[in-house]
Amino acid sequence: MAPLILFCSDPLGPRRADPHFADEARAAREQGLRTALIDHDALLAGDAEGAVRGVPRGAGHAWYRGWMVPSGRYAELAAALAARGVTLLTSPESYRRAHELPGWYAAFASATPASAWLTARPGRAPAAAELAGLAERLGSGPGIVKDFVKSRKHEWHEACYVPDLADTERLTAVVARFVELQDTFLTGGIVLRAFERFTGAGEARAWWVDGRPVLVTAHPDRPELRPAPALDAVVPLVAALGCRFVTTDLAEREDGVWRVVEVGDGQVSDLPRDTRANPLLRALALANADTAPSGDDAHR
Repeated sequence: MAPLILFCSDPLGPRRADPHFADEARAAREQGLRTALIDHDALLAGDAEGAVRGVPRGAGHAWYRGWMVPSGRYAELAAALAARGVTLLTSPESYRRAHELPGWYAAFASATPASAWLTARPGRAPAAAELAGLAERLGSGPGIVKDFVKSRKHEWHEACYVPDLADTERLTAVVARFVELQDTFLTGGIVLRAFERFTGAGEARAWWVDGRPVLVTAHPDRPELRPAPALDAVVPLVAALGCRFVTTDLAEREDGVWRVVEVGDGQVSDLPRDTRANPLLRALALANADTAPSGDDAHR
């Protein structure tokens, strides 16, 4: 039996899929896949049991395709579904590993900008001395600031880009502004990444199911740009990560080398507009429910 696909419900009409995922949910049903809805707002509010109330009991294995979920809430979602006889094919451990940079960085260190991080709470920026020590691990030169999941690249100069990581005063100001803007959505802590210059061709998003690239799309932020990345060097890195459903965002550096700029859990990665999800849905439907995510055992 093919896995169940769980989509977010529409907050204004809980019996239908959220408009952002409606086309994908329709495509899934047209391919004969089973679908069900969860209440994303209830999940984020801490009511995981209420969030899955509409999921059929005993439905077997499932993938989630919806809005981003903090790792702790995802674990609660998995537990609430398990109580109804539904098992997520991406375990909470695998989700955190692909979703947060400290989880995936080691596997991709050879192909992604050098990074260093520290934990931090929402609303509390690390002290200048802590940030200086963190920056020393990367050396001087430009860098960017983000948390374990997201950056604020649309506030590039005030909350993302640091012209020289050795400039502690500027670094501290950018991090403070980043923490302020992220507010309660700050995830995990602060990450500093070495800045690399890429061509203007844009980013590509590669979608991987059980270690195989099943779809390559534009990045949702720039859907009009569709570069064609070389993936051969990425295959062993995805395998080393050991997660069943992931995405890798790739960009071509000015020296012609393709670099992985971000890794994500495929369940919460966005498709660019006007992109047909059929190849992805077919791969998810054919995924072997008996295949345990290899990385879970390897990382325990």
